[in-house]
Amino acid sequence: MILAAGRGERMGDLTINTPKPLLLFKGKPLIVWHIEKLVAAGFEEIIINVSYLSEKIKDYLGDGSKWNIKIIFSEENPVLETAGGIKKALPLLKSDPFIVINSDIYSDINYADLRELNFSECIEAHLIFVENPVHNKTGDFVLSQGGLVINEGENKKTFSGVALYRPIFFEEIPKNEFIRLSTVLKNKADKKLIKGKIFNGLWIDIGTPERLNSQVSL
Repeated sequence: MILAAGRGERMGDLTINTPKPLLLFKGKPLIVWHIEKLVAAGFEEIIINVSYLSEKIKDYLGDGSKWNIKIIFSEENPVLETAGGIKKALPLLKSDPFIVINSDIYSDINYADLRELNFSECIEAHLIFVENPVHNKTGDFVLSQGGLVINEGENKKTFSGVALYRPIFFEEIPKNEFIRLSTVLKNKADKKLIKGKIFNGLWIDIGTPERLNSQVSL
């Protein structure tokens, strides 16, 4: 699943008429980089949640046939935020676990490698972390030596926006409600239900016009 429903307010005027996932980065819309990588990794179906300027995203991507992959849209009106959007899309997600990717990141994470992550019975999610960028110096979560994700402690790392989840992770979330993923992650981390690993390659959060323009240095 690719998350693509947000307004992208930090982008200012850039997203007045263009949804953030369609902003160009290194010559392609942000979301297309993810689609191409998922195709290369052997995936056959992508769920994309949409809300803000949804018709523009749907018109541009179509059914996915131009990339030889099936695209299914999960529409939100109003927008349900990250966790709420995933909850709404659960009936469309057919695998256990499934991958979720933020559309507004760029990285060289190999999505095929995610299939090889070992899920034990007691773990509901596996998050990919990166070293803290300048805009998130304090990080998000602590990773124990055994890979367990913990809320409190020193040397926090930044959640990359790429993760695998089991459907059970979202089981207790009410339907059609505005719920941030960060809230659910903190709750599940308290219950020791999340593992993670560090990715040391290229990763950038395209959250502002300045970071969008940083492509010239990549």
